[in-house]
Amino acid sequence: MAAWRVVAPGPVSGSPLAWGREAIPEPAPGELLVKVLACGVCRTDLHVSEGDLPVHRPRVTPGHEVVGEVAAVGDSAAGSFAVGDRVGIAWLRHTCGRCAACLRGAENLCRQSRYTGWDADGGYAEFATVPADYALRLPDGYTDNELAPLLCAGIIGYRALERAAVPDGGVLGIYGFGGSAHLTAQVALTRGIRVHVMTRGKQARELAEHLGAASVQGVRDAPPEPLDSAILFAPVGDLVPVAMEALADGGTLAVAGIHLTDIPPLDYQRHLFRERQICSVTANTRSDSVEFLRIAAEHRLSIDVHPYPLDRADRALRDLAGGKFSGAAVLEP
Repeated sequence: MAAWRVVAPGPVSGSPLAWGREAIPEPAPGELLVKVLACGVCRTDLHVSEGDLPVHRPRVTPGHEVVGEVAAVGDSAAGSFAVGDRVGIAWLRHTCGRCAACLRGAENLCRQSRYTGWDADGGYAEFATVPADYALRLPDGYTDNELAPLLCAGIIGYRALERAAVPDGGVLGIYGFGGSAHLTAQVALTRGIRVHVMTRGKQARELAEHLGAASVQGVRDAPPEPLDSAILFAPVGDLVPVAMEALADGGTLAVAGIHLTDIPPLDYQRHLFRERQICSVTANTRSDSVEFLRIAAEHRLSIDVHPYPLDRADRALRDLAGGKFSGAAVLEP
């Protein structure tokens, strides 16, 4: 099969990935072999490729927004899925099921968790494997390309929205408006939340307006009203004090990314007093995935997709890094 591997983590302006031929993997006991039909290009793939995240698996194949068809079923995996079923492969791949975090329903905080496209080979390939217990059933009414961004951008955006604790009918600020943010905004709008978007790109601003944002302005501009909650999707620590200052009393900022540049010092009176708070978002649980995909089934989301052939994954990552498109890129084998 054809596949990409991260051979020399570094700037995507160079050549951190190599394209080549690999043997089709065999599904281990409890796993499914999946023929990849579409794979989203996530900013986390960029962080893995550029070395912002430490190497977990040398020469890993990135990609964790995989829509595919079950091609084979490993021993003891039968029953949940059958050959020919359409399934999703997401970021979370394994948790221990025994630690305190897992037992209280916070498996995203499991210290033994493992991830697709970081600890195990992912979907920048023609085939991938997934433990059957972590494969996802997908909603009808979407194309393969539309489904792919839902499997991380959508899921992590949903968890960020929950962590931000924005009240129904409240006011939400979104900083950065890419693949995850444009889906999160739509979920918020279904709850009667008023959404203000702060972002830099012309295409992103136009998309935010098209989707129904109450206002759209520059990434460092003040929103037109105090925010009950905010979500920072841009991996830019300098924006944390900007967002904190925009919060109303008692407001919450959720930082959604797996990687963030350094946060400058916060001024207690300007940024934190009046019970304003900041929280992080760490991966997701399987229940987050199921709940978000249920919402996607009930509310037809508009997904801004930019397709690339699988053999142009390096170009897709460069375009993502350069802000060349709004919405989400998707690789087509």
